[in-house]
Amino acid sequence: MKALTWQGKREVRVEEVPDPRIEEPTDAVIRVTSTAICGSDLHLYEVLGAYLKPGDILGHEAMGIVEEVGSAVDRLRPGDRVVVPFNIACGSCWMCQRQLYAQCETTQVRSEGKGAALFGYTSLYGSVPGGQAEYLRVPHAQFGPIKLPAEGPDEQYLYLSDILPTAWQAVRYADVPPGGTLAVFGLGPVGQFCARVGRHLGAGRVLGLDLVPERLEMARRHGVEVIDVTDLDDVPGALLDLVDGRGPDAVIDAVGMEAHGSPVGKVAQTATGLLPDSVARSMMDRFGVDRLSVLHAAVKSVRRGGTVSLSGVYGGELDPMPLLEMFDRGVQLRMGQAHVRRWTDEIMPLLERDGDPLGVRDLRTHRLPLQRAPEAYEMFQEKKDGCIKVVLEP
Repeated sequence: MKALTWQGKREVRVEEVPDPRIEEPTDAVIRVTSTAICGSDLHLYEVLGAYLKPGDILGHEAMGIVEEVGSAVDRLRPGDRVVVPFNIACGSCWMCQRQLYAQCETTQVRSEGKGAALFGYTSLYGSVPGGQAEYLRVPHAQFGPIKLPAEGPDEQYLYLSDILPTAWQAVRYADVPPGGTLAVFGLGPVGQFCARVGRHLGAGRVLGLDLVPERLEMARRHGVEVIDVTDLDDVPGALLDLVDGRGPDAVIDAVGMEAHGSPVGKVAQTATGLLPDSVARSMMDRFGVDRLSVLHAAVKSVRRGGTVSLSGVYGGELDPMPLLEMFDRGVQLRMGQAHVRRWTDEIMPLLERDGDPLGVRDLRTHRLPLQRAPEAYEMFQEKKDGCIKVVLEP
């Protein structure tokens, strides 16, 4: 089959690789019909190469048609249409019983001290072949894949794989009071959905911050008050002024480790990327730092007693945080990989409702064949051609 493989920093390639097969009784194999590039895939493209090896298959947002199931999978059959959560969970361990699926104890990558295995996401999370391919082996298919109606465009359901539950969890964690104000830093795909979900779940006012015109315009179409941060010298001060001198009730950081405006963090990440992989891994595990400008701005912007919710991915071990200010102002901080299956039963009825209340059909800006994935990665990273979300078709 054809699959998109990592070859080095900013180098990915579509190659012929062996077809996946059933390896465990709980496996399934699906024929991928749509697969997306996630913002966190760009971390692999740019920052986290020390945890990859040439030939690793990327991608963790996939859906398709079941081709084959293992003997222990009785909830799926060939021909079923499914979307596959990005985290791999058994559904029955101590963590899964508490709906903490991203911490599944059956698939935890204990050798790296990490949580549940993820598709297409480095040795830190199990080196599981990803979904930017023609076919995908799905471990723990007795629980993970979400069955879908046979009708409807793929993009009505594809985002259940990751970014829509990620946004839903970020808003739930933000705990915006009814009629309150939510600010979303970063209007990439997850930030777009955070803003829309925030409005749907009862925020009276949603502020969206970014510096890319196309992202700002998309959010504006969905009733978000957009703020172009290039016009501001003091983002926290502006937000305090906009919301009664107190600041928003909750702030979501949907940017993560590669934020703009963090020169020290950028230099550290770039320098680490130049080291041999074994040295880089050691440095990142013990001394890694992130670009924290957005996170610090979020902490300084939220009102006293408010909540900062992180959906952006961070990977540093020595990140400095303004704990004195956080403690004094009583700021709550919540974060973590999305527990996808925890939220899908809440989200699914909205995807099937007339009127597209979450705007899932207004997110993808580019749909390209898998063969053009290298071009798509470059376009997405450089934000060329108004690129906000890319869907690949194997």
